[in-house]
Amino acid sequence: MEFRRKNRAPVDIGLIPMIDVLLVLLFFFMVATTFRQHAELKVELPAADGGEVSQQTKAINLFIDAQGVYALATDGSDTAKPLAHQDAAALKAALAQLAGDSRQLPFIISADGKTPHQSVVTAMDTAAQLGFHHITFAINPHPVEPQ
Repeated sequence: MEFRRKNRAPVDIGLIPMIDVLLVLLFFFMVATTFRQHAELKVELPAADGGEVSQQTKAINLFIDAQGVYALATDGSDTAKPLAHQDAAALKAALAQLAGDSRQLPFIISADGKTPHQSVVTAMDTAAQLGFHHITFAINPHPVEPQ
């Protein structure tokens, strides 16, 4: 009887193949990741505490009704007239004309509770494209004149 163990080849972990695998994984994750910066828009949300209401001397008021119809109001006006065309280009042109060169004016969005979300997002995006930084939302919407 032979009780002697046979000599086996030593088991060692190859370092070069492990480095190759790690480099392939690193390359995969670098290619799979998108390096895109997301645009950010700073929005001031309204707060109602029941205190005094401050009156702005000049502001741009955009009203959006339940059907997503845009209407701009002149300063101090309680009612707004709907835009002739209800698209982003017409809204952009009307806002640029109303604001002139000043982009520091407060931009107030008054939307109905049943306004489509896309209409509000389009208004915010258009204001951001024009360079408005002070975007707020009104708490009580003003009535829009019928067309």
